[in-house]
Amino acid sequence: MTDKIDRPLATVILAISADGKIADAVRSPARFGSANDKAHLEQQVAASDAVLFGNGTLQAYGTAMRVISPELVKQREQQGKPPQPVQIVCSRSSQFDPNLRFFQQPVPRWLLTGQDADTALPFANRAKDADTALPFPYPMTDCRDTALPSPLPTQDGDTAVPFPYPMTDCRDTALPSPLPTQDGDTALPSPYATTNSKFDRIIYAKTAGGEIDWIDAFQQLANFDIKRLAILGGGKLVASVLAAGLVDELWLTVCPLILGGADAPTAVEGEGFLADLAPKLELLAVKQVGQEVFLHYRLGAG
Repeated sequence: MTDKIDRPLATVILAISADGKIADAVRSPARFGSANDKAHLEQQVAASDAVLFGNGTLQAYGTAMRVISPELVKQREQQGKPPQPVQIVCSRSSQFDPNLRFFQQPVPRWLLTGQDADTALPFANRAKDADTALPFPYPMTDCRDTALPSPLPTQDGDTAVPFPYPMTDCRDTALPSPLPTQDGDTALPSPYATTNSKFDRIIYAKTAGGEIDWIDAFQQLANFDIKRLAILGGGKLVASVLAAGLVDELWLTVCPLILGGADAPTAVEGEGFLADLAPKLELLAVKQVGQEVFLHYRLGAG
């Protein structure tokens, strides 16, 4: 059914450990992935009209993965595309910390949420509802124990290597400002203000059982001329889109380490699939670069 609807071609792009993990058991920022994988990810983003990622991913890193390479920016312009793809945050809430560096980056920003979205959910309580998996292999410098509340970035702050690659200054991690006060349960305290005005577009998708109707969401994206969509995680988001039968291709970078751990997040979270019903893959390409292996799959094989 999903192959008959008007929707973007969706590609999931992830880096994983040799045992399929995207972070360790305590969900520390993942530090695997070489410069080759960084370049590969940027190429995939540059080839897309939009990039989709979960709210948990945004809260973890504070910025979006944008195109930095002048050659790739020029290539997009030659194809008649804007310099940057649209950055789409998937969230049940429309409340965000306005101090996130994401809101100062020179990128188009959209919000994808459900028609029954909770628009007054306190920021501190959103983590349990958000997609908390950490799929990106290029985290910010981890300054959680020492960093002061993040100030606004400088004018040239966006010239640093892009999300999710490490920044050189703890200020660029753009971690959330201090936690809300005790009365945060009844009102969204400063600086957690409504930031709808910071999004260029808000897409309200239909919901079923409290979850986004991804077929409706993808059809709306197609109506906005999104033809190629890069999905960068986290694991819950990937699982939901896979379950809806809307993933066309999968790029996995297998990195040379083993993380283990029953609680370590994987590329696909959620309830999982029974073996007989699991999405089938067709291997399109295998490429070894250094100690990493790049795997390219097509979904829906036999």
